[in-house]
Amino acid sequence: MGKYLLQATYTSEGTKGLASEGGSGRRKSLEKAIAGLGGKLESFYYAFGDVDAYVIADLPDHESAAALALTINQSGAASVKTIVLMTVNEVDKAAKRAVDYRAPGR
Repeated sequence: MGKYLLQATYTSEGTKGLASEGGSGRRKSLEKAIAGLGGKLESFYYAFGDVDAYVIADLPDHESAAALALTINQSGAASVKTIVLMTVNEVDKAAKRAVDYRAPGR
C-alpha cells in the first residue's frame, strides 16, 4: 500500500459546499471514497494559503490514487495535486541503487 499526499484547492462552488456542510462532512465523504478504493484516510487538515486542504491517504496503487484525483478534479468543486510519499527506508534503498546515467555534455 502506498502513501499519498493530496493537496486540494476549492473552487468558489466547492467553497460554498464546504460552508454549507462543514469540514467534517467533507472529511467523511473523502474517507468513504478512499475506503471504496481499498485505502485508508490517515489525516485531513484544512489550511490557510494557496492550498485549502492537505490529506494523507494509504491507497493500494497509483491507479487508485489517479482515480481519486480524476474524480475530484472532474467534480469542478476542487482541484487536487497528488504527491507520492516515500518512507526513509525506500529512499535508503533508492540511494544504494546503481544507475547507468550520463549527464548532458559529458
